[in-house]
Amino acid sequence: MNTVLLPLILFLYFGLLLAIAYFTSKNASSHSFFTGDKKSPWYLVAFGMIGTSLSGVTFVSVPGAVSAGAWHYYQLVLGFFAGYFVVAYVLLPLYYKHQLSSIYRYLELRLGLRAYQWGAGYFILSRTLGATVRLYLVINVLQLFVFEPIGIQFWQATLLIILMILAYTLKGGVKTIVWTDTLQTFFMLLALVVCIVTLQQQMDFSWTELWRELQQNKLTQVLSLDPSKSDYFWKHFIGGAFITIAMTGLDQEMMQKNISVKTLKDAQKNMVVFSFTLLVVNALFLLLGSILSYFALKNGLDFAPDDLFPKITQTYLPSGVFIIFIIGLISALFPSVDGAITALTASFCIDIIGFERKNLPETERMRLKKIVHLSFAVLFTLLVFLFKWYNDKSIVNLIFLIAGYTYGPLLGLFAFGILTKRHVPALVIPWIVILAPLACYFLSQNADLIWKGYQFGNEMLLINGLLTFALLFISSFVFKSASSDETSLV
Repeated sequence: MNTVLLPLILFLYFGLLLAIAYFTSKNASSHSFFTGDKKSPWYLVAFGMIGTSLSGVTFVSVPGAVSAGAWHYYQLVLGFFAGYFVVAYVLLPLYYKHQLSSIYRYLELRLGLRAYQWGAGYFILSRTLGATVRLYLVINVLQLFVFEPIGIQFWQATLLIILMILAYTLKGGVKTIVWTDTLQTFFMLLALVVCIVTLQQQMDFSWTELWRELQQNKLTQVLSLDPSKSDYFWKHFIGGAFITIAMTGLDQEMMQKNISVKTLKDAQKNMVVFSFTLLVVNALFLLLGSILSYFALKNGLDFAPDDLFPKITQTYLPSGVFIIFIIGLISALFPSVDGAITALTASFCIDIIGFERKNLPETERMRLKKIVHLSFAVLFTLLVFLFKWYNDKSIVNLIFLIAGYTYGPLLGLFAFGILTKRHVPALVIPWIVILAPLACYFLSQNADLIWKGYQFGNEMLLINGLLTFALLFISSFVFKSASSDETSLV
């Protein structure tokens, strides 16, 4: 049944996305593609951001990681929660004050064109690598369960998924993404809840009995209190807060939907509601992981962490639940890619081509926007093929490592711009934003030798940002004369 039904569900799902795109992209201009005409309902943005924040990798990997790390990940989530309030009440007012289509334009207003270009460049690099790795990992799962049984090869499945995403994002942009992400978040959460309830019923425990069993098997422990470990509470909490500030508040993909809301007050309301909702949703993912780990332990199963959720759902749960799991996985896949490709198009058009600096007619803007959008789709496809050809999980870890390091300079640049009134010569900025991540990488690789057993965790992002900030601050005193393009416009 699944051989026919799963592909059919995928195409019906895609048809629904196309229908949404058709109605939301009517009379769309280049401006509405980037900003949604500032008419996005705040509650839809808040709900849809859940799907964007929880990618297909999170959908599979967070539950799978509970067997080894219990609920230690929730320490990071608590840090996320704190960080969202900084985004809401420090960064969003800044973006609305300057009416930004691209958030990196602030760096030009405050520190000049060179800072602007490097900030946007780091985002483009980070988001391209991160989104394509997530796409590659999820297509691997879909290939195994959906495409391979009907004879579709990996490269064909990749092209099909990319073409689907292009079809519903090419015209509408943010106006479409806000609505499609809302739909996809609903299906993802539906799959999460259905799987939890079904597993509880399969094990024939009451919720109280099940929770007691999970606690006895140490599958619900939240706190890690060893300072030398990478998952130590304060490393996770502080690191999580700055991950949110950098990877949400300084990320064009995450912010373009927030700044598409009409007023600052509604955008802040969206961010606060989203932050509380994410606490609940992540707790549900970890609860699912605990139940899956206990189920595997009770039945003598030995699956790799990332295989735990799909394998148990496919093999031990009713076929209808597995179908809902696939729908949830698809729903987790699309928001992490459609938003990325739209944000990358917006950033490249505004920050690199210079839509706001050049007086281009609307027809030319639409033409260039389509070319850029299609080009990123081709780049995504080629990178997925490259990862598949290399076929080594170490490259996935490397790509995520690179993407993580590139947000440190963004954090330092924005902090320097917001917290000081000083200026830095244009020629110094590229050296600083390259040197800081390299220095952090050296510290990370030699931490055991320098500090005898210490392991860096998520605090590395903060160290990266602080180092960038310090180098900018020192340079503002050492180099007195600024370049001609460093006149502050703020």
